[in-house]
Amino acid sequence: MKKIVHTIISNHEDLTRDQASFVDQYFEEEIYPVLTPMAMDSSRPFPLIRNKTLNLGSLIRKKDSKKNKEALEFATVQVPSVLPRFVELPRGEKGERYVILLEEVIERNIGKLFLSYDVVCTHPYRIMRNADLTIDEDEAADLLKEIQKQLKKRQWGEVIRLEAEAGMDPRLLNILKTEFNSREEDIFSINGPLDLTFLMKMYGLSGFDEYKIPGYTPQPVPALKNDDDIFTNIRKGDILLHHPYYTFDPVVQFVKEAAKDPNVLAIKQTLYRVSGNSPIIAALAQAAENGKQVSVLVELKARFDEEHNIVWAKMLEKAGCHVIYGLLGLKTHSKITLVVRREEEGIRRYVHLGTGNYNDSTAKLYTDCGILTCNEKIGQDATAVFNMLSGYSEPSTWNKLVVAPLWMRSRFLHLIEMEAEHARKGQKARIVAKMNSLCDSEIIAALYAASAAGVKIELIVRGICCLKTGIPGISENITVRSIVGNFLEHARIFYFYSNGQEEIYMGSADWMPRNLDKRVEIIFPVEDERLKEELKHILDIQLSDNSKAHLLLPDGTYCKPDRRGKPVICAQDYFCKEAVERNKNPESMKEYRVFIPAEPAEE
Repeated sequence: MKKIVHTIISNHEDLTRDQASFVDQYFEEEIYPVLTPMAMDSSRPFPLIRNKTLNLGSLIRKKDSKKNKEALEFATVQVPSVLPRFVELPRGEKGERYVILLEEVIERNIGKLFLSYDVVCTHPYRIMRNADLTIDEDEAADLLKEIQKQLKKRQWGEVIRLEAEAGMDPRLLNILKTEFNSREEDIFSINGPLDLTFLMKMYGLSGFDEYKIPGYTPQPVPALKNDDDIFTNIRKGDILLHHPYYTFDPVVQFVKEAAKDPNVLAIKQTLYRVSGNSPIIAALAQAAENGKQVSVLVELKARFDEEHNIVWAKMLEKAGCHVIYGLLGLKTHSKITLVVRREEEGIRRYVHLGTGNYNDSTAKLYTDCGILTCNEKIGQDATAVFNMLSGYSEPSTWNKLVVAPLWMRSRFLHLIEMEAEHARKGQKARIVAKMNSLCDSEIIAALYAASAAGVKIELIVRGICCLKTGIPGISENITVRSIVGNFLEHARIFYFYSNGQEEIYMGSADWMPRNLDKRVEIIFPVEDERLKEELKHILDIQLSDNSKAHLLLPDGTYCKPDRRGKPVICAQDYFCKEAVERNKNPESMKEYRVFIPAEPAEE
């Protein structure tokens, strides 16, 4: 039997003599030089406490003071984020592994920071500030400069949450409450460590692999496993991408090859959130340096990525790219890349459309879908999208793409109403929709009406869902499931039976007012029959998930599906295994494929 070696998080009050000696020495050598204690008195106002930093607050009193012994002063010290959050201690006699949090080490030695004072009490605390930017775009002469100015104000934003260690001295808590102007309902007493982000670092400790979920390596895309370049492969037929089960590399390679291909004339792309060392940004800069026309819309209003995106925008401009900072009053959330290439037959446009960001890091953690295509009509629409973004030139007609805020809402409402009309005529009618959130009242009302008409509606909504199931005569035909697994479910897929014509769309938009009315979003039809079958398969497996899925009940709570007598199906594990098997043998998985039936199954 394998011996289990535990990792124990130690309290500084429970250290052994050897551990205490180790901790004190570590404090003197590694921590003390970095710390900046700050006191508050008549000459020193309450210091600025930065958003989401971990701090230790203390009440201190002067030593040997002849004055009032109860005269207490406030002092604080920020737990430095530049140091590891936890320290591994010498092992125990039986091989136990001990770690101690950085704030515990500082608290143990807090008296060394205030040598002329007695420390009455010390407790950790943490605040969260309102980080919303207030930007009047109509009045802003330069959006870039206005956002940069507003970013500087974030550190002084209103405190909307105060986290304090459970059992904090009431006198200390009252000082924090007063200085931060916190209401009682905004104060959270935490029985345990504050800021649990350190747990992911602990997860990375060596020696516990047998207790961890095995890592998954995204598989090569089968359609690209040959010696042809990416443009040749796209001309063979549309290519479906399903991340992270299949690698994100084709998207990066698409831009990289376009950057160096002498036949490529122009590259146009929207960027909402990108990784810290983005190969796509580097490829776009290289393309501009190679003399290609490169136009990039960098969305400066991507929340909490504003500063990041400003850096990228300036870098791209220096490389010679045409950078657009978004549209007035709207966020550009669409995921689209257009490559214009001169070929023997003439100009051909290659397009990538996706449901997720052009971020090679999160593409390993988020489930998203996309297509690579050289469909002529989609290419024309892609050109129109970028002309609209850069020159405010809206085309009179669109071929394939459905764009918000222009007519995406009306298109979805039309598709839902058509299903309801088919149901009223006694025809088969079905809607399957997968998204992050559902809270648009008009869409919900349309779904209720379709359900009442007899449409079978199956929703896969990971997060917020404002629709209620099981309302007699209204939503009895609607089911809602949320799948929360090892990967973040992020794809948006919309299926409509459409009287047997089966329409499937993917895109960047959820069914939320902000996506339909306040953002530039794109959904696109999937018309290649092979890819439609793939997407129906993806939806079918997710609807069969009885491992990570939870079903929405009429009272608003969620429950696990009943799987008595049924095989356990975890959709994410299924797709991982399927991707590996298909790369070993592309024909091997066909017998396991179960597609959405044309006729809804009997209850």
